[in-house]
Amino acid sequence: MGIMTKKEQRIGTRCIHAGYEPTNGQPRQIPIIQSTTFKYDTSEDMGKLFDLEVAGYFYTRLQNPTNDFVAAKIASLEGGAAGMLTSSGQAASFFSTFNLCSGGDHIVASSAIYGGTFNLFNVTMRRMGIDFTFVAPDATDDELHAAVRPNTKAFFGETVANPALAVLDIERFAKVAHEHGVPLVVDNTFPTPINCRPIEWGADIVTHATTKYMDGHGTCVGGAIVDAGKFDWFAHADKFPGFTTPDESYHGIVYAEKFGLEGAFITKATAQLMRDLGSIPSPHNSFLLNMGLESLHVRMERHCANGLAVAQFLEANDKVAWVNYPGLPSSPYYSLAKKYMPNGSCGVVSFGLHGGRKAAEAFMKELKVATIATHVADARSCILHPANATHRQLTDEELVACGVGPDLIRLSVGIEDVRDIIEDVENALKTV
Repeated sequence: MGIMTKKEQRIGTRCIHAGYEPTNGQPRQIPIIQSTTFKYDTSEDMGKLFDLEVAGYFYTRLQNPTNDFVAAKIASLEGGAAGMLTSSGQAASFFSTFNLCSGGDHIVASSAIYGGTFNLFNVTMRRMGIDFTFVAPDATDDELHAAVRPNTKAFFGETVANPALAVLDIERFAKVAHEHGVPLVVDNTFPTPINCRPIEWGADIVTHATTKYMDGHGTCVGGAIVDAGKFDWFAHADKFPGFTTPDESYHGIVYAEKFGLEGAFITKATAQLMRDLGSIPSPHNSFLLNMGLESLHVRMERHCANGLAVAQFLEANDKVAWVNYPGLPSSPYYSLAKKYMPNGSCGVVSFGLHGGRKAAEAFMKELKVATIATHVADARSCILHPANATHRQLTDEELVACGVGPDLIRLSVGIEDVRDIIEDVENALKTV
């Protein structure tokens, strides 16, 4: 048996080694290149960079070596051709979709997505002239086809939705998207590539809020975009002139021609969007993100085991009215979770108590291990009652309408000893 290449290495090994290969005498750990600018000997050398004729760095607002090392690791984990980091998951959601369209265009999106992403699409991007049609994650093929318009440029969904925990049928969404000549963008934040790799099921672009499990320790906000490098822009040239016609802001470069399938999407997003909007992460934040990635494969196994154990405990408790967790046979998404995430989905559990809003408030006051925080996917257990926090301005009727009822409690199960987590929940339930 010969030495495995980096591509052949198993994902747990790539969590540690992918993206950065030190040569003789170089730093073993990814170096932090904490510099805004880079020095060159001649104007001609720098001119080649601005013409995208050679690879290199001139200003960290566009690219930075530390950021690129970490982006390459995430691209390797997802099985993609190229990747880039952004300053937040929101920036990743925006860049990944806006890179495909412009004013007057249209996107089909799952309605079961993170509230911040929904607002980005439904409010902010609409103000930019981009329209959206929201479909249920379990919409039929006929409903998906019916949502498409002549100006549709992409489909968008979340592998496991936050906080609805709906599981996207990636393969089916990808099939419909491709039948209409558009790519599928999938936010894979909750499962991470450890538990699901959407590209293997037909997704074209994968995004992450690296703030969550990838970081895993609540240290830095960030995002990532990975391109599968498989979508044929020239086969649908009329839909994607941004890739197939000259970009006059970059000396007439045709991205799909110059950089091919594997490089066009990320190069265009960097040369246009990062250049003009500057949503770049700090190199130091990327260094911290990489530290989280090195243990991602170990932590996700523990998160999923703990999450399932807590969900099973809650489902068996008579003070709990309902439990939503993809790993439970009672979940409507159980079969899809088994298909796409056979080793576990995530550590986030949603549930409600008999007694509704008041019971939720009383329960959360008694918790000692789980921290009340507007965060999920952390090594520490975190809990939130959306009706009293992120959705506080809504009436009970409005809460029900958007799928976040007044009784909903979102528990992000950490990697503490699961016996302590369950005892904490059990003791709090006794007071309800």
